[in-house]
Amino acid sequence: MHRYDLPRRSLAYGVAGLAGFVDAAGFLAAGGYFVSFMSGNTTRLGVEAAARSPAALVPILLIVCFVSGVAAGAVVAERSGSPKRSVLMLSTLLIAAGAVSHALGLIALFVGASALAMGSINNAFRREGEVAVGVTYMTGALVRFGQGLAARFMGRPAPGALAHLLLWASLAAGAVLGAWITIALPALAPWIPLAWAAGLCLAASRIERART
Repeated sequence: MHRYDLPRRSLAYGVAGLAGFVDAAGFLAAGGYFVSFMSGNTTRLGVEAAARSPAALVPILLIVCFVSGVAAGAVVAERSGSPKRSVLMLSTLLIAAGAVSHALGLIALFVGASALAMGSINNAFRREGEVAVGVTYMTGALVRFGQGLAARFMGRPAPGALAHLLLWASLAAGAVLGAWITIALPALAPWIPLAWAAGLCLAASRIERART
């Protein structure tokens, strides 16, 4: 994170906040399954498979959707001259499909589209064909922050430690907002991340134009 300039770090914080919002809304809609946190779904899969529960199919389908979204986003990023904008546009379209599905009462499609969107959006920050910043999962960010604390304790510099903490805080704040709005205004909740994602597309366009 510390290798990015302020506009790109700000974009990453915005994407992480969006991911937190979408994951919280999806979690509530799916009854305790995640649309971006596949480690949690894998644990649910293990528990339900051990119990021989038919519900084990749910995390399997969500993982398939998420991985499919990652693959689609990677292809779009590789073939586009403006990878951040193109990936965010794809994610915005998927979020829009989810919002329409929710409005029609098709909750399973809403959850699936959200998982596809969260998979694809992880390609927004790539370096040499690999994900450089994970924006929908924060274990790595917290590990780097913890390593930074250790470095500071031992008297060494810790560049980027605060940036990783802010990335986690962005996702956490988005999750709080997403959960609150989903509970208080359930009909409105799917449309807010759509507007949020569209705003991120505009921001990414400006950032990429500034580089040319």
